Amino acid sequence: MSQTIARKLSLYDQDLNLWLETAITQLKTGNLQDIDVENLIEELEGLTGRDRRELKNRLTTLIEHLLKRCYVESEYDYAGWQNTIARTRIKIRDILRQSPSLKNYVNSRELFQQSFEDALFIVRSELGYRSVEFPDSWEFNQDIESMLNVNFWE
Repeated sequence: MSQTIARKLSLYDQDLNLWLETAITQLKTGNLQDIDVENLIEELEGLTGRDRRELKNRLTTLIEHLLKRCYVESEYDYAGWQNTIARTRIKIRDILRQSPSLKNYVNSRELFQQSFEDALFIVRSELGYRSVEFPDSWEFNQDIESMLNVNFWE
């Protein structure tokens, strides 16, 4: 008969919020020797990835609604799309104000192309827009300043 040795769960594994509060207290009090450095690094790396994912998701949503507003003839829907565009632009501005270094990331052609392709997939997949001729490439400026300020449908 073999014995199972139970691995003792760390505070990080048991309660993430309590672990964070403990780490913050340890940093504030200078108790650096007891900090769970490995998990702290993992959490910090996760934060950078989270902000990048959030920017990509917001940019995809922005492009999706810009495509609808520019290419779908539906005056009934214009106000809703424009509201989503405005709210999404505000969220992107908020992220960039908090983390200005992400401006280079959000201006990258690769990110824009991925976001455009995802937005195009979404709008082409929606039943109500299957007859709409969406372009295969973005026909306007791609820089973040334009994306946050230009009403491409005017």
